[in-house]
Amino acid sequence: MRLSGLLPDRHPTGDFFVCDILDALPKDDMATMEHPVFSLATRPDLRVLAYAHNGVEITVTPSVKGLATIHDKDILIYCISQLMAALNAGRQVSRTVTLRAHDLLVATNRETSGDAYRRLRESFERLAGTRITTNLATGGVEVTRGFGLIEAWEIVRKTRGGRMISVAVTLSDWLFRAVLSSSVLTLSRDYFRLRKPLERRIYELARKHCGRQESWRVSVDTLLKKSGSASPRRVFRAMLREMIAEDHLPDYAIAEEPGDMIRFTNRAVVVEGPEAGPQLPPLSVEALDEARRLAPGWDVYALEADWRGYWVATGRPRLRAAEKAFLGYVSARAGGKDAP
Repeated sequence: MRLSGLLPDRHPTGDFFVCDILDALPKDDMATMEHPVFSLATRPDLRVLAYAHNGVEITVTPSVKGLATIHDKDILIYCISQLMAALNAGRQVSRTVTLRAHDLLVATNRETSGDAYRRLRESFERLAGTRITTNLATGGVEVTRGFGLIEAWEIVRKTRGGRMISVAVTLSDWLFRAVLSSSVLTLSRDYFRLRKPLERRIYELARKHCGRQESWRVSVDTLLKKSGSASPRRVFRAMLREMIAEDHLPDYAIAEEPGDMIRFTNRAVVVEGPEAGPQLPPLSVEALDEARRLAPGWDVYALEADWRGYWVATGRPRLRAAEKAFLGYVSARAGGKDAP
């Protein structure tokens, strides 16, 4: 995996999500990971997007500022992550999240210049102005009305020069239900280091569909449709081939296969075969249920992938009780301790 194509880690000091819980992991809602809602354009996008797949219909309508972009989505990821961290800590949450603008910029690996604050305000405006109409359910509730990605935002406090210090963001009821029902997945921290909008979108799709599996195979046509890219098929395929050559997508390797197919392979999955040495058995349903009890609100499949990766990194020690070791790892992570 090559890291040279990623943005630099602008804030390596560890204050990633600077909220009440310092080590909150970035979380994304599964609905917008599965279906294209955000524009991948780098210029103002005034198109009305229409998407239909397997019974799900989505129409995305821009404001005069244009559609919300995949980079604007960083704000939602930050808010969702903060809410999930609060829920995991047993705290009350609401749709309105008050955050420090500087913390948001640091969390999403952005610069903290004056221009960065200006761009942040533009992102709030696009998120509030973009309207969604869909029959897609979140938290088991089907929504058939239009709504914004965020309902409102306001600058709570600013400097004498007018730069925002703290901001209150009110999420849509649709997104808030996704949080309350834990319909979220953990992202790699390197997600925010991906430069290109399509790279971010492709990572989201791989994270959603590959998940804990060893691999996920999809046609170029389906991937193009689910990505929301406006590029012609041949251009889209060329961009995929560039991503394959650069090989810096977090968590997943990409390969092109015959029949115009693309395969995503989970980098954390242990390779099977006699040459691979000791292997970990699949976890039982009971073990995963116990993991959910120990770490309510966490993505247990991401925890399993992390645990397997940790096991490989520590030399693949032989375990008398693999599931007991996994649950100990989960307990330690949920308790804010170092992994065993």
